[in-house]
Amino acid sequence: MPHHIPAITAIFVNFLLVLAATVRADGPQDNAAQNVRPIPPLGIEIDADERRNLEGYALLLDEAIANLEKRDDARTRSLLPDIQIFAKAANWALKYNEIFHKDDIRRIDTCIETGLTRAAQLARGKAPWTDARGLVLRGYVSKIDGSVQPYGLIVPESYTHQTAGRYRLDIWFHGRGETLSEANFIADRMKNVGQFAPPDTIVLHPYGRYCNAFKLAGEVDVLEALADVQKRYRVDEDRISVRGFSMGGAAAWHFAVHYPSRWFAANPGAGFSETPEFLRVFQKEIIEPTPWEKSLLHYYDCTDWARNIVFCPTIAYSGELDMQKQAADIMANALAQEGMELQHIIGPGTKHAYHPQAAAEVEQRMSEVAKNGQNRYPWTANFATYTLRYNKVRELTIDGLMEHWTRAEVEYDVLDSLEYESAPGELPLPPKHILRLTARTHNVAAFTVKCPAGTFDSRVFGRGKIDDHEVPAPDVKTDGSWAASYHLKDGEWRLGPAERDGLRKRHGLQGPIDDAFLDSFLFVRPTGKAQHEAVDKWSHAELDRAIREWRRQMRGDARVKDDTAIADADIAAHNLVLWGDPASNAVLKRIADKLPIRWDADKIAVGEQSFPADKHAVAMIFPNPLNPERYVVLNSSFTYREYDYLNNARQVPKLPDWAVIDLTTPAGPRYPGKIVAADFFDEAWQIKPSHAR
Repeated sequence: MPHHIPAITAIFVNFLLVLAATVRADGPQDNAAQNVRPIPPLGIEIDADERRNLEGYALLLDEAIANLEKRDDARTRSLLPDIQIFAKAANWALKYNEIFHKDDIRRIDTCIETGLTRAAQLARGKAPWTDARGLVLRGYVSKIDGSVQPYGLIVPESYTHQTAGRYRLDIWFHGRGETLSEANFIADRMKNVGQFAPPDTIVLHPYGRYCNAFKLAGEVDVLEALADVQKRYRVDEDRISVRGFSMGGAAAWHFAVHYPSRWFAANPGAGFSETPEFLRVFQKEIIEPTPWEKSLLHYYDCTDWARNIVFCPTIAYSGELDMQKQAADIMANALAQEGMELQHIIGPGTKHAYHPQAAAEVEQRMSEVAKNGQNRYPWTANFATYTLRYNKVRELTIDGLMEHWTRAEVEYDVLDSLEYESAPGELPLPPKHILRLTARTHNVAAFTVKCPAGTFDSRVFGRGKIDDHEVPAPDVKTDGSWAASYHLKDGEWRLGPAERDGLRKRHGLQGPIDDAFLDSFLFVRPTGKAQHEAVDKWSHAELDRAIREWRRQMRGDARVKDDTAIADADIAAHNLVLWGDPASNAVLKRIADKLPIRWDADKIAVGEQSFPADKHAVAMIFPNPLNPERYVVLNSSFTYREYDYLNNARQVPKLPDWAVIDLTTPAGPRYPGKIVAADFFDEAWQIKPSHAR
C-alpha cells in the first residue's frame, strides 16, 4: 500500500485545500445562476495502476465487513459502523471521482488500512478503539437514509470506562470545506486536535454530512452523533456546549437559539447568523425573496430567535478585521432589542482566524460557565418560535400555533408560595402552599408545562392565569412533579390537551417540504406512464437529480423503491416521497382524492384556482392519508438547489408546503421550473382562503 505522508504536511495540504475552496466561494463571482461551478468540485485523474491497487484493498475491506455482518452477535453489529465509515470513505472517493488532490490518495490508503486493522481486531473479539483516548473515529447508522456517518472525538486522558463521574462535552462545528469528503474529514480527525481541546472534556466533531452549515440532514447528524456518544461515553447532560468557527460559527448560532436549553453555553465564531444582510455584506448580493421565501427566512435567521439566548449563555468571537464579524454584530443588535448585551470577544487586528489571546479569554469564560452547568431554575421562560419544528425549551412545549411562520411567544413562570386565607374577624387559617402558573401568549394555540419529580412540595395546590384570565390548574403530585396542558377553544384557555379532531399541524408534522428529510424517507419511483409527456420527463429527471444530489450534498444513498413494491411496513416506517402523477405512481393514485390539491388528466385544482395538467406539476407535503403519523411528499427532495450550494447562507428551504410548477420553463440551478403558485397550508392542513377567487 502507498506510504503515508508526514502528519504536518498533511495538515498543511488540507489547510490549503480548504482555504482555496473558501476563497473561491467569496464574492460576486458566485452570484451568477447561469454559471454555477460544481460542488463538490470535479476530482483529478489518478494513475490507473494506483487506482486498481486502492480498489483491490478496498474490496478486501468490503469482504472483511461482509464476514463480520454474518455474525449473530449484537456487540459486533453495534461496532460495525466504526469500521464501515472507512470503507464508505474509500469507496465513495474512488467511485464518484472525489479525489481532489494527489495527497487524497494517501488519505484513502489510511482509511482502508485503518478499516482492515479494526476488522481484524473485531474478528478476534477485540475493539481497542472503544477504550482509546485522544483522537478517536467512530460511526453510526442514520435513521434518515440508513447511511453510515462518521464523527470524530477527542477523549481526554483522564477518561476511563471503569471510573465514576460524567464529563463535560463540547460539540465543535467545522468550517466550510468544498473538498471535505468522508476520506478528508476522517484524515483530518485522525491527526488534528482542532482549535480547542479543554482538559477533562470530550470534544465531539460531527461531520454534519459535508458542507451544509449543519442544516437539514446536517442538523440531524449532530443530534444523532451526540446521542451515539451519550450511549458510549459518560457525558454530563448539564455540561454540553456548542462551538464552531466560520461555517461552524453559523451552526453554533443556529443550535443556540433553536435548542437553547440543551447547552450550558454556546461559542459561535465568525460565520453568519442570518441570510439577507450577510449576503449583502459578504456576497454583494441583494436577494429578492418571494412571499413564501421571505417567510421561510424565519427558519434559520437567528436574529428572529434572539430572545431564546436567555436560556443559553453565549460567548461570541470575531476577528476585528473579519468580514464575518457581521454575524455577531447583527446578533448584538437583535439581542439589545430583547434587553440583552452580547458577550463579544474581538481578536485585535485579526481577519478570519482566532487571535491567541482572544482564544485564551474565550476558553477561560467557557470554563467558568461550565462549572455551573445548565441553569435550570427558576421555573420561568420567555420563548419565541416560528414553527413547531422548534417548540421546546426547558419545561415548556408549544403544542399548537395559530399561524405558522408568524412569531409565536410564551412568557410564563411557575411560583411556589404560601397564601393565607381568613374571613373578616376570624383567625387566619393555616397557610396553603400554592403553585401558580402565570403566562402570556402570542400566536399560540396550545402549550404544556411539565416540571419533573422532586421540583415542588407535594402539599401544593395549583392555580393559573393565562393572558390575564384565571384558569384551573392541577395540584402537585406526591412525587413533587407538576404538569399542565392548555389549549384555546372558542377564544378561551381550557385545561387539558387539545382534542385531535382531524388533522392539525404539530411538532414533526408541520411542514414545509424540507421537513420530510429530517426523518426516515423513501423515494417512490413511478412505474406507470404519466398523463402527459412533459410531466413524465420532468418527474423522472427530478427524481434522478434528487438521488444524485442527496448523495453529493447529504452524503447518503437515498432509499428508492418502485411504487408497485411499497408495503405496509414502508408506509409505517418512512416519509414517502412520491414522484410522478396519479396516473404514473400507484401510491399517489391511492391517495389522490384525499389530498387538498386535486390533480387529474385535465387540471391541477388549488382551491378555486386551476392550472392545465399538460404543462404543470405539483410539489407538496402533507400527512400521509395511509399513515397520518408520517408525511407524504410529491415530486421534491430538499428544495434549495445548485446555486445555493455556493454560499451556506443561501441554504434555506425555497418552497413552502405546496407549489405548482410550470414545466414550460426548464428546471435550473435555482428552481425546478417556474413557480406559478405556492403557499403554506393552514393549521388544519387545508388550502388557505386567499387562494379562492
